[in-house]
Amino acid sequence: MPVLNFPPYHPDVDDLNQGYTTTVMNVLPQADGYGPFPGLSVFSQALPARPRGLFFGTRANGSVRVFAGTQTKLYALDNTTLDWIDVSLSDGTYSALDDNENWQFAQFNSKIIAVQANAAAQVIDIEADYSSVNFANLAGSPPQASHVTTVNRFLVLSGLNSNRNRIHWSGLNDIEEWTSGVNFSDFQDLPDGGRVQAVVGGEFGVILQDTAIRRMVFSPGSDIVFQIDRIAKDIGAVNTDTICDVGGNIYMWSTKGFVRIGGDGSISPIGKERVDRTFDATYDDSDFSLVQGAGDPNSHRVYWAYRSEANSLSTWDKGLVYDTILDRWAPFEVEGTFLASISRPGLTLEALATIGAVDISNAANNGSGLIRLTVTSTSGWTTGDIKTVADVGGTTEANGTWTITVIDGTNIDLQGSTYANAYTSGGYVEGSLDDLDVSLDSFAVASRAEIAAFNDDFRLCFFSGDNLEATLESSEQSAVAKRLFVRGVYPITDASDAYASVGRRENRYASPSYTSETAINTQGYCPQRASTRHARARLRIPEGATWTYATGVEPDVGSEGRR
Repeated sequence: MPVLNFPPYHPDVDDLNQGYTTTVMNVLPQADGYGPFPGLSVFSQALPARPRGLFFGTRANGSVRVFAGTQTKLYALDNTTLDWIDVSLSDGTYSALDDNENWQFAQFNSKIIAVQANAAAQVIDIEADYSSVNFANLAGSPPQASHVTTVNRFLVLSGLNSNRNRIHWSGLNDIEEWTSGVNFSDFQDLPDGGRVQAVVGGEFGVILQDTAIRRMVFSPGSDIVFQIDRIAKDIGAVNTDTICDVGGNIYMWSTKGFVRIGGDGSISPIGKERVDRTFDATYDDSDFSLVQGAGDPNSHRVYWAYRSEANSLSTWDKGLVYDTILDRWAPFEVEGTFLASISRPGLTLEALATIGAVDISNAANNGSGLIRLTVTSTSGWTTGDIKTVADVGGTTEANGTWTITVIDGTNIDLQGSTYANAYTSGGYVEGSLDDLDVSLDSFAVASRAEIAAFNDDFRLCFFSGDNLEATLESSEQSAVAKRLFVRGVYPITDASDAYASVGRRENRYASPSYTSETAINTQGYCPQRASTRHARARLRIPEGATWTYATGVEPDVGSEGRR
């Protein structure tokens, strides 16, 4: 039998003797099959509450600032401590976000604008010192809105509280001018298509409604400010957070499945008879704020994360990645709370100490006068290690560099210390350069955008950790009139740590059962013994394994005679 490739992932259709598969997991599409899917690597300290928005802006010197929102607050990331600074209006709280919605952000020159339906539009200068400057209400009395973007030289608000079928734009080059008829500021009510879910900005805008798509083009010198034309009907966006702009195209979860909208206005289905039905059957529709998309312009991939029906937590646990160049899909299983494309901020030397840091939750007398710290985990530590403790409140005598004694999985003693003051709050045990899982070269002053996520502990992470456990299957094979006897498979991969099994069943209405796994040996062979009418090969590559490709398997198989 010839080589069986790990073909494109199409779980919506049967794969018997076909050029696609119904099962892969935690892999990325490649031209030679699939590659590894890296796990999350923690970057920041924890946000105080579940993230409900994430954005980065670029400063005049090329460095970046990262902003996040929670249900009632706005925060900026401190590039030195990697902690989150409360930059909410007057250090207060906002009216809570509506269910199913998140904060939306845009940058206009040096201004960062944040909106949600229950608060006035907020603005902050990206060049400001956030130790003393907070978000403020955007001047000019703009309407309250759920979405914001920049189109040409206008700030555009949509999802308006006053009229969800309306878009409203600012004055030309003036985001504080919102009086209709002044400096080109105006609004437009859309006659059909339902609510405006979002406007995707750029030199021209694309208006995404419930059941229509329109394009808006600035028309200087004419009687109208924007020429607005409907380019599609009976199709629209399901929710704002699944809309991604990558490489001049828009990718989104629409009322007709996953689609691509080209720069020329063309609409192409990319999920039909591939992943649409599988997604519709598994996502939880009770909270659209946990259905999120983000584009990675560096890899030409788009990621969508969602909460499955089996998940009762306020996290997403499943996702789909689509390679826009290869036109191929793959699923992944990662738990997180918000997905976005951002750049890594340039780090100060002080910030390096917080990478791999472990939080302290208590400091007490160990019974012999030494300071005993309770930490999140002592994993990887041994008695005699030297650790630096910082930011402990109350028991300030703990701050410093100490030789430690590991007591158990969550407690250490500081050798030579003297406990004197009651613990009040905070503190962490610093990490080290050894905890970095990426090169220091990754932390440029202005780095390229990449996929990031908040994990279930509300820490900002990048997908640069250890490779996740990968599962790949060939399409199902049948000799129709004859039984198959599978003696083994030769996996085509550079993974030295890999395990193969054979899925088998006697008829098409039975569920396949799998043989016991066998490890790849020094000859690159995984021996098996399986007699069946229908067979498929499964390859599992463990978490943390080093590999770059998995193309397929060469089966060692023969016929057993007539059925």
